Amino acid sequence: MSHYFENDQNLPSNLKKTTTTLFDQNYIFYTDNGIFAKRGLDYGSRLLLESLPYEELKGPILDVGCGYGVLGIVVNKKTNLEVDMIDVNRRALHLSKRNIKENKCSNINAFESNCYEKVTRKYQTIITNPPIRAGKKVVYEILLKAKDYLMNEGTLYLVIRKDQGAKSVISDLKNYYDVSIVNKSKGFFIIKAKTC
Repeated sequence: MSHYFENDQNLPSNLKKTTTTLFDQNYIFYTDNGIFAKRGLDYGSRLLLESLPYEELKGPILDVGCGYGVLGIVVNKKTNLEVDMIDVNRRALHLSKRNIKENKCSNINAFESNCYEKVTRKYQTIITNPPIRAGKKVVYEILLKAKDYLMNEGTLYLVIRKDQGAKSVISDLKNYYDVSIVNKSKGFFIIKAKTC
């Protein structure tokens, strides 16, 4: 069984072109096997994008576990802020770079990094739809280490489902951040965690 948080060189490719409409704008995203939400934009990511306070966002922005680039690309197009996108999955990164060009983005960069391993600077905003299937250890590394890569008064935005442990994640994040719930829908929580 191949997972979207691994690099499986033997997994056959099945490239698909999907179209997503957000904020009255059409986006084209190429997806493939071995990538999260390969059929198109998932509900959690859509809710996160629809819940972000774009007028308050500050750059630079980091999209952690970017997959084929939906979060970073939409945020970049909406704000014109500088965005970096990282993922451990090389196929996802290849698609991200293709989708950056397809959606005519500028001031955006995608590179390989296992969590924050290759991240060398700090950001005003970090966004993530964390890879729940990678396990709690990886998810918590993304969420708790974010504070080390955020500037003063930087903000982490994330989406997590109630049945994936949203309540305990919120409780644990409160030990490190000023936490608030931005939105809730169909069991998904959009969480804002600000550095104290």
